[in-house]
Amino acid sequence: MTLNGRIVEYLENGKFICAYVNEDNGTRLHLLNQNSRELNLAPNRIVHCTNEKAASFSTREDIITFLQKTAKKRAVLTAGIDLDEIWEIVSDKHEDALGVDFMASLYFGNDPSDDQCAAFMRAVIGNRVYFKYKAGSILVHSPETVEQLKLQQKKDKEQEIFIAENTAALRRLYKNGESSEDWKDRDSILQILADYYLFGKDSSESDMARKLVKKAELTGPHDIFYLLVMTGFWDKNENIQLRKQDIPTLFSEKALAEVEKIKLQNEADLPAADRRDLRDLQILTIDGPETRDFDDALHIEKQGANYLVGIHISDVGLYVKQGTALFEEALTRGTSIYFPEKHYPMLPAALAEDKLSLLKDQIRPALSFLVLLSPAAEVLNFEIVRSIISVKQQLTYQVADQLVKQNQALAALAALSVLLRQRRVNRGAILLPMPELHIRITADDSIEIKRSAVDTPSRILVAEFMILANTLGAQFVAEREAPGLFRCQAEPRQRLIEGFETDILKIMQQRKRLSPMSLLTTPKSHSCVGAPQYTTVTSPIRRLLDLIMQLQISYLCMGKGILFSKKDMKHFASIILTTLEKANQVKYLRQRYWILKYLQAKSGERLPALVIDSGPKRVHIFLEEFLLDADLPHNPAFKVTAGDTVLVKLAKVDPLSNILRLEW
Repeated sequence: MTLNGRIVEYLENGKFICAYVNEDNGTRLHLLNQNSRELNLAPNRIVHCTNEKAASFSTREDIITFLQKTAKKRAVLTAGIDLDEIWEIVSDKHEDALGVDFMASLYFGNDPSDDQCAAFMRAVIGNRVYFKYKAGSILVHSPETVEQLKLQQKKDKEQEIFIAENTAALRRLYKNGESSEDWKDRDSILQILADYYLFGKDSSESDMARKLVKKAELTGPHDIFYLLVMTGFWDKNENIQLRKQDIPTLFSEKALAEVEKIKLQNEADLPAADRRDLRDLQILTIDGPETRDFDDALHIEKQGANYLVGIHISDVGLYVKQGTALFEEALTRGTSIYFPEKHYPMLPAALAEDKLSLLKDQIRPALSFLVLLSPAAEVLNFEIVRSIISVKQQLTYQVADQLVKQNQALAALAALSVLLRQRRVNRGAILLPMPELHIRITADDSIEIKRSAVDTPSRILVAEFMILANTLGAQFVAEREAPGLFRCQAEPRQRLIEGFETDILKIMQQRKRLSPMSLLTTPKSHSCVGAPQYTTVTSPIRRLLDLIMQLQISYLCMGKGILFSKKDMKHFASIILTTLEKANQVKYLRQRYWILKYLQAKSGERLPALVIDSGPKRVHIFLEEFLLDADLPHNPAFKVTAGDTVLVKLAKVDPLSNILRLEW
């Protein structure tokens, strides 16, 4: 049937539009609508059509006038229709498809007009609670469906009111800094917006958040952030990445209760028969000036021509056992995370900085690596024992560097450490020392950035003896064919450096060619360390890997066999890799944030940069002062090669958006 000359209705952006069919060619309808617009429409877009052709019209304006009157008449009719009444009549026909004319006749009486039929169809489409319009027919909803839809409709209405009320409050707050005292939904709204800022469409209330953001005109990329800062909900330097990764920052009540019980224990009560008493030894610690959790210490004594070196590690496993709430907390975190403004420990600070910490003149349980070294730093023998120790000296790196030439013990340790390092180099180790970047946030929120060398005598001393303990710990487990967690690294894809190198360019280039590290339950070599097997055991206060390996070694030392099976170790490896990936990403981005924050105040200035690599499209540079990588587009006017030092301009710096744009 051709629709020429008929009045039709279609939906546009949720609104009903009346139109006159000028031409029906079978595939498209050429229409003139009530808004004076001519358009082509597919027949399947039509939701209602009159049974008869309209009367003849003299002019185009006559058609438009007629359409507007028809639309108004149908809107009035629609407003008066009570669908509840009709649904009660046909509620038992919820499996049937009923015609629009039939349904209109139930409400308006026999032979309803085109306008009445169209009005009823409009009511059905506009309500959707009692009926469903589909393919020209009306489907009756069951009582259960009606009830569900009514509840949903109620919820939608409540949400609409909720959004309108809170949108007004958000507008006042963002534009004028004013917050109504009776804003009862304040905290919940701010939480919804915070989650949306962090997780976008994956947030639990993303739909509501989108509506709030749109209606409150929070359209800028960081408008939500600034609003949350304005309210005090977030700090102006809120660690967004920490929140995005959902890294825990608080400990469970159960874990804190365990800490209180541990604090009551007296180390003097440790059974001497179960531990070797090493309290008379001249044991010392060497750490940074801000260190609070001392988990490793050293001593040295002459034995004939040889040296007995003790590497003493806090016995964290004595208190943090498998099955405890504290162990579960360690599993959740995987590592302590240190930020310039704050740090989040793997274990509660009340424990990590007290009972577990090797504090001066305090009796502490330890796992001691007693290593007999030749004058050439060859390992002649070693044993690992559960011990009791007491630290006699607590030194900083700076003080240790000053004493190393006059203190006999330090001088001997330093000399041996240099030999140990050379032995590793002879075994294929690649030493790639990068300066450490120290970022300090002062009380007035200013940022201080400075670099420090990592190859001072005391730092080399500590590093080499910790590497030695880690290597021997791995050997101890491997020789007993016990499951462990071994850090492994294949040979580099290409060796550019043999042994030790201080040139930043060569170090950067070599790092790009290193093989990835892996964590295995059976031992394999570690190429960069230069060890046939390697693990980490020396920082059990702040690393889950070290805690697990300490527990396994301690169990073996007691002659009890293994504590953790291979299956357990595989499980732990998966946890460690996941938690470390998150932690490292957050640490990297947070350090970058503070560097960019510092550089933001220097926008427009020029900084020296080292060219690492120059390609046809991009130039890879390194801002040595800030240990920061960046790229620049290749510029034919600036011909540079690897190793050149150039000046680059800080064109745009935005720490919140993680933007650093440089120009030649």
